Amino acid sequence: MDEDSGLVIQAHSDRAAFVQLYRRHYDAIFRYCAHRLFDRTAAEDVTSEVFLKMVENFHHFNGIETQFRNWLYRIATNAVNQHLRKTARHKCLLKTAGEQTDTLDADCDESLEKLALLREAMLALKPRYQTIITLRFFENLKLTEIAEVLGSSPGTVRSQMARALAKLRNKITSARQEVENG
Repeated sequence: MDEDSGLVIQAHSDRAAFVQLYRRHYDAIFRYCAHRLFDRTAAEDVTSEVFLKMVENFHHFNGIETQFRNWLYRIATNAVNQHLRKTARHKCLLKTAGEQTDTLDADCDESLEKLALLREAMLALKPRYQTIITLRFFENLKLTEIAEVLGSSPGTVRSQMARALAKLRNKITSARQEVENG
């Protein structure tokens, strides 16, 4: 048994081990939520919800730490999707991005426009596609790990990632053309 597996097992009865698990995974889960929501405050709130759900359901978890990390990503994915459904985050985030652009120097305008374009394109994708892109390119998870998080096969994740990237590319291309023509 490796140290990580031992920590998960130990955390079922030892608060210090449980706190160590929390500290070990908090930053990655927060980063994931921030990449999905594009809003620090919302990411902090959702991350808190994720760890509250983790505390409430930890007694049901009986795997090793890699599985634990993927379990946390699954909880985070569900919490982010629920947050996006519950609030009108899509419109609010785009409006906030536009307001931020107005307040910064001209040198930053191009970068902010690209960020807003990416943000808009990402948020226009299905939540599952957003999840796959975020886990793969921002969290650097392998296809097998993403498959475990989503409860799918790696082949399904691979094909969905290809579709998601094609849709993202098309959305960015059409948005750029609209900006250039409009």
